[in-house]
Amino acid sequence: MARETTVLPGQDSALLDALGAALQEQAPASLTVGDSSVPLPPELRQVLAEVVRAMRRGQAVTFAPMSQQLTTQQAADLIGISRPTLIKLLESGQIPYETPGRHRRLRLSDVLAFQELRRTEQREALRELAQDAQDLGLYNAPPETFDAALAEARRKHA
Repeated sequence: MARETTVLPGQDSALLDALGAALQEQAPASLTVGDSSVPLPPELRQVLAEVVRAMRRGQAVTFAPMSQQLTTQQAADLIGISRPTLIKLLESGQIPYETPGRHRRLRLSDVLAFQELRRTEQREALRELAQDAQDLGLYNAPPETFDAALAEARRKHA
């Protein structure tokens, strides 16, 4: 059974730079070991590109194999929320789940789709906040000015 493994970045930055450049090319890729060469599937190429990017930044990389079916605790940990919060999301229908026995099970693909949707919504909310601050002339204003404008906006919308 596969287990979680952490790998520290090596010292050869030139090699990582070369690998990163090669993985960015659009041409089909293959993996060669000795005399054997096999095509590199797109999913594996994407994983390798992410690993190389992280290692080029001096970051360690942890591989954690996951089942396609997750428990509620595994899903909550993956999303970065508490299990009770995840249960509320499940019960509100925001993330689909199955109950094959007594316990809920979530498909990894559904959890990842929810996570991406959440990130997209957060980015959009930040863009809107930045645009509002810029429209109000508060983008580079001192925090006190922004706090006062925010309080005023809340009073208007209450």
